Amino acid sequence: MTSRLIEIIASSDPSLRNQPLEAVCAGLPGSELLAHCEELEQFRRREDNLYRRVRSLFFLYAIHRFHLAVGGAQGRALIPYEAYESLLERRFEEAIRLLLKTQAECGPSPALSSALAAAYRSLGLQTLADQVRRSVRSAAGNRWMFRTGHPADYPLRLRPELTRPDPETGLFPVLRETTPVRMDLSHSGWSDIFFLGMDFPEGARVLNVSVDLTVRRPGASPKPPVESYLRVIDEPVLRLTSVDLGATVDLHSIAEVFDFARDYLGLLKAAVIAAGIVPPGMEGATRPLSDLFATLLGSAGLGLELVSKVNDIPKGSRLAVSTNLLSCLIAVCMRATSQAAALTGPLQEEERRVVAARAILGEWLGGSGGGWQDSGGVWPGIKLIEGVAAGASDPEFGVSRGRLLPRHTVWTEADVSQQVRERLQRSLVLV
Repeated sequence: MTSRLIEIIASSDPSLRNQPLEAVCAGLPGSELLAHCEELEQFRRREDNLYRRVRSLFFLYAIHRFHLAVGGAQGRALIPYEAYESLLERRFEEAIRLLLKTQAECGPSPALSSALAAAYRSLGLQTLADQVRRSVRSAAGNRWMFRTGHPADYPLRLRPELTRPDPETGLFPVLRETTPVRMDLSHSGWSDIFFLGMDFPEGARVLNVSVDLTVRRPGASPKPPVESYLRVIDEPVLRLTSVDLGATVDLHSIAEVFDFARDYLGLLKAAVIAAGIVPPGMEGATRPLSDLFATLLGSAGLGLELVSKVNDIPKGSRLAVSTNLLSCLIAVCMRATSQAAALTGPLQEEERRVVAARAILGEWLGGSGGGWQDSGGVWPGIKLIEGVAAGASDPEFGVSRGRLLPRHTVWTEADVSQQVRERLQRSLVLV
């Protein structure tokens, strides 16, 4: 007999499919919860559908974390060290296998359920991140990043005008990128979160505007609140700096770029990877960055400095600052390496889409996993952002109902008059 939880996951009837886990699990004894877990484990392993597989993983996480670990499992079995190592090394399938083996041999326990919950949750997020990678990789302008695993295969070159130092100061030119933030005029109820938007694309609709900001003070005028800077430096390192965090780090090896836990500059690292400066295909490499920079910069002994700056926006502003900062950093890196056609001026439409896709990749690399409407600041003005059903040519086709990337429709003055825009602008005060 099919588990009630599997019926909920697999059903096409919204009244059944949208039921919460608690509707089934509340008050069940540990033995029945474990039986549900066993069926869900088998179901998620044989299931190809992304939504069903991920929802199964999160059901398993919730049962172990909120039911079995807090009273449903009464044993005293401990977490095997090999499973602990696998969790730390992000080998979640292996960790689950070892934990379930111990549970079968020694019986369930709060410790095992706690570890299983952590493994299932992490595997669910990893599954989503893998789909993001596949979707981003499918774009023609991104494929090379996932195929490049060695500096000898590295295709990027910095624009020549950025590698010529000033004859008087000896300093290299600074490339500056600025980006507005986005503000929602209508909220999608989180249907823009890529997992939900890909399952219910017709319900994922957001209307937002790109806004410049200013703090109210005499003589102040609105300006893009997000800035990034890139320049060549005369040391073979990758120097990352966040002005608003007051943090700087020098990275010497490729492996350090992928180590997000060692400092507070994970967002800048994610941008460097997503922009292809250190492409995602090089994850696991241990070579020094100087090997990569010798190719990128055309000379040994040189490096790069990447700086981020956010002006006068407090944390928790709900303006998607981190996502638009990530987009800004990716854009400046793309301009510097000729992945964008123009060194200055507006990005082309296709370039904006590449930046948005890479920003989503960067968010998942950095662990934030935000929604696709958050990068709306890359598009100017007022725009409607809509989920799109996956077609036969999309990498999501057959995996999910919707595409990873939405459709952006920038509203012109024919859609929204200048008078309405001015009235809207005068009516907005951010507190």
